[in-house]
Amino acid sequence: MTGAGSGIGRAFARELARRHGRVVCADVDEAGAKDTVARIEADGGRGLALGCDVADKRQVWELSEAAEHWLGHPPTLVVNNAGIGTGGHVLGETPLSDWHRTLGVNLWGVVHGSHVFVPWLRAAGSGGIINVASAASFAAAPRMGAYNVSKAAVLALSETLAAELDGTDVVVSVVCPTFVKTSIADNELIDSAAAELAARLMRITGVSPEFIATRALDAHDRGKLYILPQRDARLLWRFKRWAPRSYTRLAGLLGRSLP
Repeated sequence: MTGAGSGIGRAFARELARRHGRVVCADVDEAGAKDTVARIEADGGRGLALGCDVADKRQVWELSEAAEHWLGHPPTLVVNNAGIGTGGHVLGETPLSDWHRTLGVNLWGVVHGSHVFVPWLRAAGSGGIINVASAASFAAAPRMGAYNVSKAAVLALSETLAAELDGTDVVVSVVCPTFVKTSIADNELIDSAAAELAARLMRITGVSPEFIATRALDAHDRGKLYILPQRDARLLWRFKRWAPRSYTRLAGLLGRSLP
């Protein structure tokens, strides 16, 4: 479980511990991961807190080794959740450093997690992998280029994994939420106007991380590939597929209305 130190990742970790008893909680913020484990243990579960920067493949390998040692066997469910938010600039003005950092965590983190853990699942012929993407993976909202691209790639990677693991009992799921009440917008890669708008939308339409984790795990247990846990995500999904040109025009209009 990556990105377990806060937000959706913490909610996933606590719910997994309630269902399965033990969970490995990894996060670049090791103190946050330890706090999550403390909450798990207060609930009667067991957890292992580890520091891990998923953009660094060496650290992901070390995570896998520590997880196997602590569990006594390879993990049977992998959740690639670690991610960062970015936004506020149009293409051509977004600093390339923001692109590299965003793709490093949001895309390469999932690539590394899949590269390291999927062979174990394939060899076992059972288990599951959940990749946390976003409705941004298909919504393509203006001024979110790097974030959109990173999440769209996670969606495509998940679809590829599902095809490659078809015929086994390994379940692949990709979670595409809209607004969730987390601190993802509180970082230097999102300009102040975009962060303020995101915070306002979170307050108005956002759901709790616990809602997302519970819905996602329930859907994964039913073998769902695409998990769109909120109604607005499902409406966006259908609108874009039924009327793609109208969708793009509306997105453009919304983009031009932003300050």
